[in-house]
Amino acid sequence: MSSRANPSKLNALQLKTLAILQEVARSGGDVSEELADGSVALNRLPHAHGDHFHVGSAVVRAKDATGLGNPGVFGALRRKGLIAMAPDGRPALTAAAMSYETGVAEAILHRSDH
Repeated sequence: MSSRANPSKLNALQLKTLAILQEVARSGGDVSEELADGSVALNRLPHAHGDHFHVGSAVVRAKDATGLGNPGVFGALRRKGLIAMAPDGRPALTAAAMSYETGVAEAILHRSDH
């Protein structure tokens, strides 16, 4: 991936969505599965309860995750080669997506200090 910041020119909503999806993919367990080609298939997406939801060890505000329910965001990420379909039809983050530096993860993925 290019060392240039945001080489795919993602907009703010796409960057937030990608950062959340990266965290889902890194959570492992029953939510994601690494595939042979380096992509990570997502078994399920998080759902908000109240004004937030949990992804791995992070908490995300629902207002930062509106892209998760937006087909246009997923379409844009797919066109830019960051999301593909796993052989079984699940969405998968490509290897390029997993290494993409969004620059927003620290701002939207809130972690406990204890």
